[in-house]
Parts: sequence; structure tokens; C-alpha cells
Amino acid sequence: KAKVVPHSVALSAGVAAGMIIHKTTPIYPKFAQDAHITGTVVLKAMITKQGSIEGLQVLSGPKLLAPAAADAVKTWKYKPYMLDGQPVAVETNITVVFGGKS
Repeated sequence: KAKVVPHSVALSAGVAAGMIIHKTTPIYPKFAQDAHITGTVVLKAMITKQGSIEGLQVLSGPKLLAPAAADAVKTWKYKPYMLDGQPVAVETNITVVFGGKS
């Protein structure tokens, strides 16, 4: 009996956040802080079967903050997502917030 294993699965941001095992904090650019540029950068990413980030794309957010968000997220590591006992690649959105209350 053949079994179809999806190439990738869409995963909610909340579930993906719970799978993070290494998270680098984005560096808030000094010029952005000085200019009081704040905002939320939303990134779309593929988490590979090994738990690393690939195919990072900026979906929305301040253009001046997007590179800092992407540079940090590229280094994040996740626990592999398991489906029927097999690791599968997953697609998810990652939100990085700069400024505001901390």
C-alpha cells in the first residue's frame, strides 16, 4: 500500500514558535532606533527536515527593518516537524517586532 508524504506542510506561526530550539535576537539598527522607526516584519520561511531556515521572503513590514529581521531568522534552528514518524519540511510565517513596549 503506497503512502503519500507531502513535500511540505503549512504550519501555524504558533506551532512553529513552539519548535524553536535556537533563536538569535534581531539587531535593532541604531539608525532605525534614532529615527524612531518601529514596526513588525513578517517573513515567510521554509523549515527544512533538518530544522534550518530556507527560502526566506519578506511579506510585510518596514523596508529599513526587514534586513535585520531576515539576518537573525536565517540563523534560527527548529526541531524537525514530524508527520507519521517522518520529518517533513514545513512552511510558516515568522513575525519580528521592533520597538514598542518590551
